[in-house]
Amino acid sequence: MDIILVAFQIVVSAVSYLLLSPLNEILAEGVLIGVICPVAASVVVVACMLGANRETITSFTLIDNIVVAVAAPAYFTLVGHNPEMSFVQSFGMILYRIAPVLVLPLIIAALLQRFMPSFNAKLIKIQGVSFYLWAIALTITIGQTIDFIYLQGEGNEVIMILLAAISLLFCFIQFSFGRCVGAKFGDKTAGGQALGQKNTAMAIWMATTYLNPLTSIFPASYSIWQNLYNSYQLYRHDKNGAK
Repeated sequence: MDIILVAFQIVVSAVSYLLLSPLNEILAEGVLIGVICPVAASVVVVACMLGANRETITSFTLIDNIVVAVAAPAYFTLVGHNPEMSFVQSFGMILYRIAPVLVLPLIIAALLQRFMPSFNAKLIKIQGVSFYLWAIALTITIGQTIDFIYLQGEGNEVIMILLAAISLLFCFIQFSFGRCVGAKFGDKTAGGQALGQKNTAMAIWMATTYLNPLTSIFPASYSIWQNLYNSYQLYRHDKNGAK
């Protein structure tokens, strides 16, 4: 499953850019950044609450972020707006932003299991608090997204609407395709969340750093769509579980 989902990101982002760039460069770059964007670290929290296998979604999160850290700089070297920035520099900057979110928590978890097992056991018993932390982060993210869209909006209303509309389309495509692939491997929830739930903060940073800053409207809008869908999924899951 991991190979198919990662291949989807790499191939579809490149093909979409090639097809859209003759029509509009900003739209093409928006789709590129929206599809190649790595999965969010918070996907483990949401996916597990929806019943996904923890090991499946965790392993994909690690693999996907590592692959994107290599693939994205290669794309930005070819289509980015900073040609003076080498592949190695881009790779280092992206890895620098990814590592604290992924590697550091794993190291801390391993150290707690090894040297503080009793404290680790207590943390496991209150793992439900991760949902509330995610909800707080979600509130902050949506607030920042709306503010960001407002600041970028003057004089760019038409292209912003197009970027937001296409981001909604790709949100549907990625969640749907991921669920279809996941179903073939016995975990459609993990597949859908793995491909659909994006690290939009990383995507916005990559867009403003390497591409036309206006393209960041795509991941900013995507953040709203994916979190609305996640909220609906959690509501439906809890409602079905209560029956």
